Amino acid sequence: MLEIRDLHVNYGAISALHGISLRVPQGQIVTLIGANGAGKSTTLRAVSGLVKPRSGLINLEGEEIAGMAPHTIVGRGLAQSPEGRMVFANLTVMENLRMGAYLRKDKANFAKDLDYVFCIFPRLKEREWQAAGTLSGGEQQMLAIGRALMSKPKLLMLDEPSLGIAPLLVKTIFEKIVEINKELGLTILLVEQNANLALEVSHYGYVLETGKIILENTSAELRVNEKVRAAYLGG
Repeated sequence: MLEIRDLHVNYGAISALHGISLRVPQGQIVTLIGANGAGKSTTLRAVSGLVKPRSGLINLEGEEIAGMAPHTIVGRGLAQSPEGRMVFANLTVMENLRMGAYLRKDKANFAKDLDYVFCIFPRLKEREWQAAGTLSGGEQQMLAIGRALMSKPKLLMLDEPSLGIAPLLVKTIFEKIVEINKELGLTILLVEQNANLALEVSHYGYVLETGKIILENTSAELRVNEKVRAAYLGG
């Protein structure tokens, strides 16, 4: 589905990614874990076209997308729920969801997909006409994921979905991520600082440290790896 090869990204003179390579197979949840500043969000920003790579390849379903405009990449079937949620605060829940479907050509299926989002996140249905800025952090995260789903993506990228959310809602959101993957067969690239949660719900994982991939394996193997446990899982 997605393949990144030897990706280098700079912010001015500062090198953020040093030749990383990773694969996200069709239908799987792949996670990228690492500390703050490791380059996780930069990786997603490069894939979605928000930053331009200095070099390297980014292939989505066999098509090179590095350097494409973000809206063009969305049109190719990629959607992102960004770090910090970034909902349109002054718009209602429904208006935010409609924004997610803005580039869709199959408008006939809008109602069906909206029903699915409301089914998986019933709180959004309850707050359909509420301004997004008045929702709790967890509800805004649900909305950000729902908005991304409304674009009917082939690949969904989630950037720090647990950030700033009450623990009980974090558990709910991660259960829903697994549900979306299983029910829709949707491929997911998950960036998450909570390594325990990320490795629990994913199939495969990469460990990113100061802009380099230092480890990769099945999530089950990474959970019992001594280095990963010591650095990210609390021993």
